[in-house]
Amino acid sequence: MKRNFFIILFFFFPGLLFANSKYWIYLKDKDAALSPAISALTMQNRQGLGMASFDTYDLPIMPAYEEAIRGQQVQILHRSKWLNAVSAHMSMEQVARIKALDFVEAVEPIDPGFFIASNRPVERAQMAPVMSQVQAEAFLKQKITAQNITIGVIDAGFYGADSSLSLQQVFGNNRILGIRDYVKPGRAGELLFSTAESFSDMHGTEVMAAISGINPKEQMQYGMATNASFYLARSDYSMREYRGEEDNWIAAMEWMDSLGVRLINTSLGYAKGFSDPKENYKPAEMDGKTSAITKAAQIASDKKGLLLIVSAGNEGDDKSWEVVSAPADAKGVLSIGATNSTLWNKIGYSSMGPESLPYIKPNVSCFSLYGTSLSAPVITGFAACLLQANPKLSNKELIEIIEKSAHLYPYGNNYVGYGVPQASRALALAKAPYLPSHAQLLVAKGRNMTVEVKSQDKLVALYRKKNKKDVISQQIGKVQDGKINLKRIGREKYTTIDLKDRVIEVQWD
Repeated sequence: MKRNFFIILFFFFPGLLFANSKYWIYLKDKDAALSPAISALTMQNRQGLGMASFDTYDLPIMPAYEEAIRGQQVQILHRSKWLNAVSAHMSMEQVARIKALDFVEAVEPIDPGFFIASNRPVERAQMAPVMSQVQAEAFLKQKITAQNITIGVIDAGFYGADSSLSLQQVFGNNRILGIRDYVKPGRAGELLFSTAESFSDMHGTEVMAAISGINPKEQMQYGMATNASFYLARSDYSMREYRGEEDNWIAAMEWMDSLGVRLINTSLGYAKGFSDPKENYKPAEMDGKTSAITKAAQIASDKKGLLLIVSAGNEGDDKSWEVVSAPADAKGVLSIGATNSTLWNKIGYSSMGPESLPYIKPNVSCFSLYGTSLSAPVITGFAACLLQANPKLSNKELIEIIEKSAHLYPYGNNYVGYGVPQASRALALAKAPYLPSHAQLLVAKGRNMTVEVKSQDKLVALYRKKNKKDVISQQIGKVQDGKINLKRIGREKYTTIDLKDRVIEVQWD
């Protein structure tokens, strides 16, 4: 395994860009007579979940439209049947000509701002605490290892994956089912394992290890989905133009869906850009409906039954951003934040959910030393194990079970979501809809309250909230003689007391 990686942020400047910018060309309609561009397995999976086997989103782009676009000397890069759009590099003159075509709905620039959620090695200090935190042993006791589950990983590179000690069982048992390089189409997929052009080319390798890795020498489990199979896609490249390769990401997701994949991990995020400021995202645009990849992710969730597990982002300490990045803002994806290992509260860098969203983001969180890039694959392995336990679960049911199994449920917040998923609770929920409550609601009169607690810890996490989900401040409470003394602050309406095995919600009257 490769060691000595560091957190990487990539900045791109106008001098590095091609002369032509990249655009989405959105089209007006489709031909219902065309055959759906998906596999028989995909249709079978959907029928098994009570969904339509295919719909208009599965119909391909109309060939006549593609021909007309090429007739304007525009080379099509990628096609998205879900968005009914194609991507292309174009000059301003070409943009004007394409906009004038009667079948074109709109032409929009593809945002240039990209970051990798983190890039560090998988190691004992990272994975041992989180395996205990999420109760990975509960899956092992029932011999649940994601057997017969296929996972898609969309990332920046998989250098060294085939020689990684922690992934020997994946490659040795031929559980890599397919590989695609969307950065350099046509290149043999195996070259992703042997060619590295930057540190980011190792990122997907570490993500895979956090999903399914084992260290056989130390008998150390790095991930829970140790018997899963994989489709791998490289969508981003750090050495050329900008990193806003949203079209690569969408193409990879549609490819995996067409093959019958139901579970996809992506530890990539789109936030700020550094070329044309007019094209940069703004925090206010992390609204679940603005970015192309967020739109595509929502289609994947609502129309295709895919479970997308996405890193929330590492912008929590950046005062100019702070919130989650796209597509973690999509309502239908499972967005994963990061916690500390001791108190299970938000670690500083982990991005928060925008207060403007009517739903909670991130959905859940777990421990990670090095970024939400490694907390997301932990929960991907968790979800894969649940799918083995009950293959009939839909993506929405899986999200609901994972949220309900988390240690703060139902009193989530925009710092850590519903908290850390617990495997024992999740397995119980996968077999039956009912789980005994681990939560208590108290109503406080006045501005002071003493709460009796049963906790072995002398320090516990507190979340001071202005409403049911939005945190004013995250604090540490002291347990003295089995009690916590609370004093209401400012606009505070709710206080969440995190006891790990149970949660107390105080409502200030």
